[in-house]
Amino acid sequence: MSDSALFSTYARYPITLVKGKGSRVWDDQGKEYLDFMSGLAVANLGHVPDAVKAALVSQLDELWHVSNLFHIPGQEKAARLLVDNSCADAVFFCNSGAEANEAAIKLARRYHQKLKGNERYEIITFTQSFHGRTLATLTATGQDKVKEGFLPLPQGFVHVPLHDLPALEAAITDKTAAIMLELVQAEGGVIPVDQDFLRAVRALCDRHGLLLIVDEVQTGMGRTGKLFAYEHYDVEPDIFTLAKGIGSGFPVGAMLAKEHVKPAFVPGAHATTFGGTPIAMAVVAATIETMLKENVAEKAAAASEYLIAQLQEKLAGLPNVDQVRGKGLLIGILCNAPAGDAIAELHKRGLLVVPAGPNVIRLLPNLLVTNEEIDTAVGLIAAVLTEQAAAKAAQ
Repeated sequence: MSDSALFSTYARYPITLVKGKGSRVWDDQGKEYLDFMSGLAVANLGHVPDAVKAALVSQLDELWHVSNLFHIPGQEKAARLLVDNSCADAVFFCNSGAEANEAAIKLARRYHQKLKGNERYEIITFTQSFHGRTLATLTATGQDKVKEGFLPLPQGFVHVPLHDLPALEAAITDKTAAIMLELVQAEGGVIPVDQDFLRAVRALCDRHGLLLIVDEVQTGMGRTGKLFAYEHYDVEPDIFTLAKGIGSGFPVGAMLAKEHVKPAFVPGAHATTFGGTPIAMAVVAATIETMLKENVAEKAAAASEYLIAQLQEKLAGLPNVDQVRGKGLLIGILCNAPAGDAIAELHKRGLLVVPAGPNVIRLLPNLLVTNEEIDTAVGLIAAVLTEQAAAKAAQ
């Protein structure tokens, strides 16, 4: 709207959503949509999950905010749930994925400069990656489009092509502190990292004394069919980050690290006003407990197998579809032309999906999605892409 009081930082879809439950959302006209976006991998338990809602409502009657200058029991509970179910030994709570990645970058630098006594500060990341929109994390991001107009950018970041091991080895210098990557490049086109490559990255880190940072902001919390994506690879990071699905829609981020890195952060080294509030921690604990109790990651893995099989069957032979790829319920349909028109048409027909680069339709259903909902979504996708292929052939 031209008279909006908001900055126009978003190219918004012409839809106003006002209600959600499970896999469904409704707009202000009462139209129902099947949601295969989940707020960009946020509503992993579906919209307004009952157990998380109950924990939030209960906490709202108790305490909202006190400051991290005091002990907050909910932080200890949520952190213990994360530590007991991951390779990490310590957690720092913040408010977003960008803040979690910023904390990881700071921790890596401080680990080298304060614990190891060297001056290493550079972080190697990969082209087509996405790590956030703070000045540091957009510089870490391997996509030029997010950097336009923000010069000069901070020093200390080097980008190499994903899966190019010689380029990665060549980029390591005596300034390198860490290697940072997503295990599925989501914004970059839904590109899973090859297992042998990640093992080689871990070996390089061990050989050169570098930290391995895994950005699990989109892949974490069951999204890939494991609670954390690194569990697929038989490789453990020194540091990893979470956000999105950890709060079921409440803004929460977390940076987790192993014991040998933990002493790099001491009182005063890093802080946040709103990270780890009693409200946020009630939501995080309820989200994790629900995921564990209901075996949500395992259900996501089964749903993924069914969804990918249905997509491959129904889209087979379409000339405008090159590949179905991804991991768990983070799936991309690679088209051989821009996918924007297909996405807009799917929205009109009641299915919410999102792009991942110009040619990829990204699917992010909640992790409890049913086979019936998958059938509905795949039917709509197949119909739209078939119609588009026929229209192009008729030109």
